[in-house]
Amino acid sequence: MGALVTLDLPEGSPMFGLPWIITFGPLGDADEWEPVVCGPYERPHALALAESVVAEEQLMAVVEPLLPALSPDEIRSEIAAAQIAAQDEDNRVEAADLYGDFEDVIDDELEAAAEADDRTGPLPAPDEAELRAGFARIAKLLTEKGG
Repeated sequence: MGALVTLDLPEGSPMFGLPWIITFGPLGDADEWEPVVCGPYERPHALALAESVVAEEQLMAVVEPLLPALSPDEIRSEIAAAQIAAQDEDNRVEAADLYGDFEDVIDDELEAAAEADDRTGPLPAPDEAELRAGFARIAKLLTEKGG
């Protein structure tokens, strides 16, 4: 079984409505090959496809939103926001180290979440018709952006 990595978004996040991509790569350092990027998909489809693949393979799948930027300034703005968020995270980790190991807390939370997840396997992968309908909704979203 492989690993699936995605963002833990708050309820109602506008990122849920964006197109999502999946990047498949080696799970360990022993394998070296170029990652395979698939998508765009709607988020539930991306998660189900990624789960379906990593359930049977020793791979890592990263499911992340695709930001359809319309200008270099918009891209720069997204980069700046990501850099600020990363710095904020670094500051939180450093502050947490004063009172214990922050990573231990994260591991405990992940284990508790895994125990609470009573599913017995991956979500069923969407069929071709579901994916094509998702592609049409994504195309509509992308053509209407900024309009």
